[in-house]
Amino acid sequence: MAGGVVHFEIPADDENRAREFYRSIFGWEFQVLPEMDYSLAMTTPLDEHGRPAVSGSINGGLFKRGGGLTAPVVTVDVDDIDAALEQISTQSGSVHREKMEVPGSGWNAYFKDSEGNIVGLWQNAAPEGGAGSAAAGNAVGA
Repeated sequence: MAGGVVHFEIPADDENRAREFYRSIFGWEFQVLPEMDYSLAMTTPLDEHGRPAVSGSINGGLFKRGGGLTAPVVTVDVDDIDAALEQISTQSGSVHREKMEVPGSGWNAYFKDSEGNIVGLWQNAAPEGGAGSAAAGNAVGA
């Protein structure tokens, strides 16, 4: 669903400490992606399509604090990330980080809203044999 919040990201000074904190308090599992300096945070089980199986739930990520990303980020699903970034730039927002491909999944970017908050964008890759975007629970960035 375009416009829906589909992912969150939490910056950490000590990623191991942060993963242990969320694991011990909430039971989250993490998939560490060292090549991306990123950990997927699995807060809810996935269905057969790789989307959260629990309605209203999303998964997220954890990354090393830096690069201007110092506070938690929510990520919004869009049908066309390029068009969204263009529209943001015309409405008192700005691009914080240009579109980046997440191989096999889609694209993400960060923007600053009219209040200076950094927010993520996510566009799913078209499914094999089809077109379009469906809300993902596993957008990746940072």
